Amino acid sequence: MTTTPRYLDVHVLQTVPFANLNRDDLGSPKSLVYGGATRTRVSSQCWKRVVRLDVERAIGDPAVRTRRVPAEVAARLQGRGWTEDAALAAGAQIALSANKKEGLKLEDKGGTSVLLYLPKAALDALADLAEQHREAIEQTVGVKRPKSVLPVEEVAAVLSERNGVINLFGRMLAELPGAGVDGVVQVAHAFTTHEVAPEIDFFTAVDDCLPEDAVGSGHMNSAEFSAGVFYRYASLDLNGLSKNLGGDAAMARELTGEFLRAFVSSLPTGKQTSSAANTLPDLVHVAVRSDRPISFAAAFEAPVRPEHGIAAPSRRQLAHHAGRLEKLWGTTGVVHRGYACVDDKPLDGLGAPVDSFAELIDGAVTAAHRETSA
Repeated sequence: MTTTPRYLDVHVLQTVPFANLNRDDLGSPKSLVYGGATRTRVSSQCWKRVVRLDVERAIGDPAVRTRRVPAEVAARLQGRGWTEDAALAAGAQIALSANKKEGLKLEDKGGTSVLLYLPKAALDALADLAEQHREAIEQTVGVKRPKSVLPVEEVAAVLSERNGVINLFGRMLAELPGAGVDGVVQVAHAFTTHEVAPEIDFFTAVDDCLPEDAVGSGHMNSAEFSAGVFYRYASLDLNGLSKNLGGDAAMARELTGEFLRAFVSSLPTGKQTSSAANTLPDLVHVAVRSDRPISFAAAFEAPVRPEHGIAAPSRRQLAHHAGRLEKLWGTTGVVHRGYACVDDKPLDGLGAPVDSFAELIDGAVTAAHRETSA
């Protein structure tokens, strides 16, 4: 079996105190039933978004997912001196000229019917393109059903641009042939390693301007929260990332490192102003593999029971499960593995321990891109 790095798996155990990082339509913490026990859950979409935003900040190249591309282009043109009507017409032209059929459909408020996902810098590029065709665009002002006046190939090319996070997380856009990007990151829904019953917090707010003889509160309500030890898992397809980047080894290495750092350090923002659940992981295990991604979620199919807390037995259970899988599956597909943890006592089954998350990430990135690091 080849030992060429193909996948990078990252496993995290993180203790989160009283919080509601990701709520459902009723405001309750999201949940799932696993192993016959109800757990608190944080959706993959929720955690993936904060990871994406952290990666964008790190590489300094943000992307936007929005229906408001026409409005964003119009705002830029108005800032350059265009009249409001002409700027709005230009924004509409971007949608009309997006493909050779009928363009992208516009909704009543002027937004596109589909979410577009593109580098933020592409919005300026679209405004620049409109500038080049200003006279033709201004002639469409007031026309009820204007025809496309922008070059379709150039508009489609800008809308199809990609940057680091798009190469990582992918993009689906059927309306623009060739604009789709296969995502190379898989993120699992985080869930507690143990059974959880959400708690109801009844609260009141004081009205500071009540008359002196008035009693009672200005507002009262209730909210749901929970606490627990979360298992988080993600996998990065190293070959897919290289393909998306056209073989740019330096960018692949940078994105791998920034993705790992963001996944380890990020936290969803739900209800954080009222809970401040700003914890760090208790344990992070990273494996570079040549065979296939492997999740350790089954380690917690039987919910962990308290033993002077949940965190320590969760760490032991993860290590035990990893060791058992190692015996069942073998280690020929393991290129590199290691872990960093709050425990002083070593945990068998997770590879070599290191002192810090930074050291763990650096070692994994070097192993993942060892053929290009020389």
